[in-house]
Amino acid sequence: MNPSPPPKAHGTGDLPPTFGRELLTRILDTRPDSRGSLRFAGDIPPRTAETVPWPEWVHPRLLDALRDAGVAEPWRHQAVAAELAHAGTHVVIATGTASGKSLAYQLPVVGDLAADPRATALYISPTKALGADQVRAIERLLDAAGLAADIGACTVDGDTSTETRGWAREYSRWVFTNPDMLHASMLRGHTRWARLLRNLRYVVVDECHAYRGVFGSHVALVLRRLRRLAQRYGADPVFVFASATTSEPGAAAARLIGSPVEEVVDDASPHGGRTIALWEPAATGSPPVRRSAPAESALLLADLVREGARTLAFVRSRRAAEITSLAATHRLRETAPHFADRIASYRAGYLPEDRRDLERRLADGDLLGAATTNALELGVDIAGLDAVVVAGFPGSVASFWQQGGRSGRRGEGSLVVLVARDDPLDTYLVDHPEALLGRPIEATVTDPGNPYVLGPHLLCAAAEHPLTHAEAESLDAQEVLANLAAQGLVRRRPQGWFIVPGADPHSGIDIRGGIGHQVAIVDGTSGRLLGTIDAARAPATVHPGAVHIHRGESFVVDSLDLDDGVALAHPEEPEWTTSPRSTTEISVLATLEHKQYASVSVGLADVEVTGQVVGYLRTLPGGEVIDNIALDMPSSTLHTRAVMYTIEQSAFAAIGLSDERIPGALHAAEHAAIGMLPLVATCDRIDIGGVSTALHADTMCPTVFVYDGHPGGAGFAERGHREFTTWLTMTRDAIAACPCGAGCPSCVHSPKCGNGNEPLDKYGAVAVLDLLLSSV
Repeated sequence: MNPSPPPKAHGTGDLPPTFGRELLTRILDTRPDSRGSLRFAGDIPPRTAETVPWPEWVHPRLLDALRDAGVAEPWRHQAVAAELAHAGTHVVIATGTASGKSLAYQLPVVGDLAADPRATALYISPTKALGADQVRAIERLLDAAGLAADIGACTVDGDTSTETRGWAREYSRWVFTNPDMLHASMLRGHTRWARLLRNLRYVVVDECHAYRGVFGSHVALVLRRLRRLAQRYGADPVFVFASATTSEPGAAAARLIGSPVEEVVDDASPHGGRTIALWEPAATGSPPVRRSAPAESALLLADLVREGARTLAFVRSRRAAEITSLAATHRLRETAPHFADRIASYRAGYLPEDRRDLERRLADGDLLGAATTNALELGVDIAGLDAVVVAGFPGSVASFWQQGGRSGRRGEGSLVVLVARDDPLDTYLVDHPEALLGRPIEATVTDPGNPYVLGPHLLCAAAEHPLTHAEAESLDAQEVLANLAAQGLVRRRPQGWFIVPGADPHSGIDIRGGIGHQVAIVDGTSGRLLGTIDAARAPATVHPGAVHIHRGESFVVDSLDLDDGVALAHPEEPEWTTSPRSTTEISVLATLEHKQYASVSVGLADVEVTGQVVGYLRTLPGGEVIDNIALDMPSSTLHTRAVMYTIEQSAFAAIGLSDERIPGALHAAEHAAIGMLPLVATCDRIDIGGVSTALHADTMCPTVFVYDGHPGGAGFAERGHREFTTWLTMTRDAIAACPCGAGCPSCVHSPKCGNGNEPLDKYGAVAVLDLLLSSV
């Protein structure tokens, strides 16, 4: 079956007015100066439901509970997926947000657990918020069916008490967890979970489109280790995957478990009409500067809440969530004070009790608006949302539709606004709406064979139960195991591969792709824990002098101790913000693919990237830099994969570039290419990095690298290499179409440039890209 294409937005005037269109009109009437910011508005028509009779095997008490709850009949896609799972077939249901995917697994799981008092099930979600939301929903359903005591659904995650975990091991027959807990606790201590594993009938993997890149590769190996142990205990569970609309969902799910998976993709659920607006903040001042996407989104969030619309604003970082919430609250204090206390921020890194309180307030409507990271992108059921504001393209078309799909859950019309960042990709999208609204959903990229990911999981698998030679062959892991044996980490025996005594491989893996341990951020004046961050990101985000915001409170970091894993801060509200400056060096370890085109070459390579945070800028709200403060932070080394191109020195004169302009031209082309890569690879700008140099020691030519920011690579550079011409054509067009004079954030400036965006040559970049495209 082919996946459903993303919905297409029709131009203004094609459809009758909707509630979303009314909201947009009210915003424009309230802020007449913003009319120029609306670059496109279109409407997606409502969709009617297609229902089918209930499967005959549905448990009668469950059926009564569903009918009492108002579910007269299932939608067709729910019944089709449930039938496949009930028949013992691995299945993925990949339909839109709010299409009732949960029912597709609830029917077979509850039915089998009610019929067999020993049968068990696992539910796995990528976030704690989603897992908590789903266990609440299933408990309500089981209570209504009179089956709650028999099944004993229970959450087991990092926030679960020791007593509750013990009860779950002994009695729960449906455990709700996440990949982190599955890896670090349940598989590691599988003998204590033997009852669950021995009787495991179903494994539900919710929001499986979130498992991409290095994180997805880790999760694939965790799930394969789960299957392996379950089979050791005599079980062969059916896997039921739920996914947002994505390309090739069956193939993606099959990569996660290493077995074929049937796909159900035809969405038969109803949905209210949506208005899609593409919004670019106006440039003001001299020189002209655009308001940032979070700042503009804060205005929209406040204005929509003032209109009575329940609204989520999705932002790109934890810091942006805090700032956006604060700015929206401040605006409401001026325009509608009675709404000012009904906006909050939501992000990862909060303490468990803070998260649960926010989730409750969002669910019951106490909060009318929230600024959130993608922590709320996944299927947490926040009923009744009227609008979604997306502050910057979220990295993939799939994520955009997933975030936008959080609105309109009452079956009424809704509004989705994409606010463009001052960034090449976002500028390109508002100028080319079809590149977003008419573009197919991407396929997820995972590579469980990445040796940097596979090796540690082989150690874990061997610790859980010795690996047979047949298992090693099925994973194509003989070479990786031989390398591990050479390091003294495993031993080869006639029966298979055995872990060395005393090894503890599980603690060495961060399946989220972070590098190193967690660093605690602590208020040194009170001892209060403000949150955590992984050690790899700490030097750039909680270095001494960094401004850190937590739930509306501002702190300045005093010290960072990576060895002890703690950053101490004190409360302060400075007038400036901080941004790190860093240096990056790259060396080529091995060339995997290489093509020479006259004076240009294009390749894919394994590389070593060495980075170091060397200082930070303090910047006023208007963009004025106060000073550049030096830091002495430790360097880090990353072995990864890069797409690269070289240009012979002599070719630059032919395109009118002097030697002095070469560094700026390559630097600008590198920045813009990084910004545009998410249109051809399922990644975010933060997943990738780049280096440009006028003379590289390994190539002896001017060279540009764009690399994956994860050990071993995540498939993004490889996708860029495969789509090289398409990728650089869009990059060239985005730079050339920008009306700025000498380069700006909309074309060649980068928000994460370690060199402070110097030097940059916009027109030189266009000349370089023209040369590349005419050569390849």
